[in-house]
Amino acid sequence: MSRFNRRICVIFHDLGMVCAAWLAAYLVRFNFALAEINWESFFSTLPAVLLAQGAVLWFTGLYRGVWRFASIPDLWNIIRAVLIGAVVVSLALFLYNRLDGVPRSTMVLFPIFLIFILGAPRLLYRMWKDHGMNVRFEPEAKRVLILGAGRAGEMLARDMRREGDYRPIGFLDDNHRLKGAKLHGISVVGSMDQLTETVDKLGVNIVIIAMPSASNAQMRRVVELCEQAEVSFRTLPRMQDLVSGRSVHNELREVAIDDLLGRDPVTLDWSNISGNLAGKTVLVSGGGGSIGSELCRQIARLGPSNLVLLEQSEFNLYSIEMELRRSYPNLMLSACLVDVADKVAVEHVLSIHRPDVIFHAAAYKHVPMLESQARQALRNNVLGTRTLAIAADKFGCGTFVMVSTDKAVNPANVMGASKRAAEIFCQSLDRKSKTRFITVRFGNVLGSAGSVVPLFKKQIKAGGPVTVTDPEITRFFMTIPEASQLIMQAEAMGNGGEIFVLDMGEPIKVNYLAEQMIRLSGKIPGKDIEISYTGLRPGEKLFEELFHDEENLAETSHEKILLAKSRLADWACVQEIIVLMEQACSAYDEQECKRLLKKLVPEMGAAGVKADDNVIQLNMAKVST
Repeated sequence: MSRFNRRICVIFHDLGMVCAAWLAAYLVRFNFALAEINWESFFSTLPAVLLAQGAVLWFTGLYRGVWRFASIPDLWNIIRAVLIGAVVVSLALFLYNRLDGVPRSTMVLFPIFLIFILGAPRLLYRMWKDHGMNVRFEPEAKRVLILGAGRAGEMLARDMRREGDYRPIGFLDDNHRLKGAKLHGISVVGSMDQLTETVDKLGVNIVIIAMPSASNAQMRRVVELCEQAEVSFRTLPRMQDLVSGRSVHNELREVAIDDLLGRDPVTLDWSNISGNLAGKTVLVSGGGGSIGSELCRQIARLGPSNLVLLEQSEFNLYSIEMELRRSYPNLMLSACLVDVADKVAVEHVLSIHRPDVIFHAAAYKHVPMLESQARQALRNNVLGTRTLAIAADKFGCGTFVMVSTDKAVNPANVMGASKRAAEIFCQSLDRKSKTRFITVRFGNVLGSAGSVVPLFKKQIKAGGPVTVTDPEITRFFMTIPEASQLIMQAEAMGNGGEIFVLDMGEPIKVNYLAEQMIRLSGKIPGKDIEISYTGLRPGEKLFEELFHDEENLAETSHEKILLAKSRLADWACVQEIIVLMEQACSAYDEQECKRLLKKLVPEMGAAGVKADDNVIQLNMAKVST
């Protein structure tokens, strides 16, 4: 039966129920004494009752509901429609014949009966359909134990009973009040700590973690219990993935390292963020990179008037452009194949699009590689930043947000020093420009290009070994969506000249990260997959810092964003060194590039050059921004 025909049948059913309810009201009013009923009054008023009540049922949206999934909201809609209808019917009959011959009690009985006979068939139909699905488990259906007897667990069990490929046989939940309770006929058999014995007792094939709001600490505990029970396990998406649209509620997936080492969802002031970006022209440099592409996804949701992507990698630009055009077909999108160090191309793009906000995420970031290629680090990370920042000032951009790194603090390598030099330039330019220049500094991002997570995945897939530089090496970690969202939050908060530091939580040992990833792959660290320690690479530190000793952190209005009370440099001195850097890059003089980098960033550690008498002290002064 077509959808239209089904709706016609439902309408005729409901009109029939209106007639039945009106008749039942008369019958009850006269104690089923048919001879005493004023049949003339009944039949003369019935058309008005049908017309009035039927119109209300239609206009309250009752026929947009599907009987197969009838639930409490549908019942509430029936009650609302019937009560409003009773009022409309009373007014219609009053205007028709002043309620002549209509017993007043029928106006009370009619809505009561109508609510019941409209709701009951819908409920019975759903129960019948659900019961029909309940017994259709495939013979080879996997026996499933669900962890979490909340709403997510209930919805999962209901979906599984419809599909038949998985057979839910029990719940575990730490809420002791739920023990012995049943959801869709499935018992809550115990707490999480009883996982191992429950798996053995019930013959469980797979465990599914239905805890989308669980903290990362809770996820680590549950995963450890699953590993101890030696049972396969899957999880539902996290709440932030559901909200962002990256997953659906019933999608099963393997537990990812983000679930264990990522952090709890952050609360953002979306109204403030949207107010700064919606309807604006927004430019993202490095738009095809890990952070840049996620920034593009988040910004696209907010409805900018134009989203401009700058990217020098043709493939990365193509990939993010296709994704955004598919997901946001009405988005005004401009994809520009541009090197940020190319002054002519950068100024051409900005002169055409005149962006209101720029997110500068383009940078080289591979520490060991850049140690021997200082010229490339300076050209892209420092001169590229200068080119884009000067163009932003020239073409009246309102806000310029530079994405920085924890490696810019007391840098021990060329990459970190180049990012610190870019910070210094943006802060210095802020004092000369009407554009707000804001810097956002954070640590490693889980799963970003060049991070250890993709490397470890490849090594585990190849059978190992997993290479870690040092047993004691630690890093701060943050998920890509969280980093991107906090960057946008900082943009909405900044007045110009600030260095915002994202709260990265506690640092995590990289060997712990490696062990967890091996376990999540179903292997045992040290037995199935070896962990090999290779020693620190050039320019690498055992631990990273998020702020300099003299940058006393201050709280902001957002609990996850801190403000570094930054040190300012003399503008003329900065300009002089940047010009010399440009000349050194043109001459491809690696040693001169490193020497000049040391001049601009005096706190830079040894990176192939010695500090000498030519190092310029930049008149650093602590200021409160």
